[in-house]
Amino acid sequence: MPETDAKPRKKPGPPKGSGGRPSKYTPELAAEMVQRLSEGEPLRQICRDNHMPEWRTVYDWMGRDEELSAAIARAREIGYDKMAEEVLEIADNVKLGQVHTMDDKGSTIRTEDMLGHRKLQIETRLKLLAKWNPKKYGDRTTLAGDAENPVVVQSDTTEELKEILKNIEMKIRSD
Repeated sequence: MPETDAKPRKKPGPPKGSGGRPSKYTPELAAEMVQRLSEGEPLRQICRDNHMPEWRTVYDWMGRDEELSAAIARAREIGYDKMAEEVLEIADNVKLGQVHTMDDKGSTIRTEDMLGHRKLQIETRLKLLAKWNPKKYGDRTTLAGDAENPVVVQSDTTEELKEILKNIEMKIRSD
């Protein structure tokens, strides 16, 4: 095989600067993202659309633009409330589905409430809400006593203070 001075072949693809996902900020893109976030749609899901930028790009924009960052934060709060409302809707409405079973006699199909599926949807949403906004949606843990058993904080620092004073006195004497 003869030697050549040919350069290695580049991978095929579009030339730089053409096509691909948008990375330039536009008020229209920001408005659409904010609207969809307020409907409870996660940012990464929004950014999967071809006309949307990568999610990392959105975080870069947020780091440079406090107004955009605040608008996205407000939209997320509204979206969390919408998700909490969805939990009630899922809990209050029956979702019918088909259950297929096989046995020696053949297969049977029953239509019944998809209770397990609904429980999973509710539990997942509640866990996400508690992670995303623990102050509002997380479990509250209160440390409190009552009249018969009040909470008492005990600390015996007397011995520790005596030891510190003793060390200071010894240091002063040695100087």
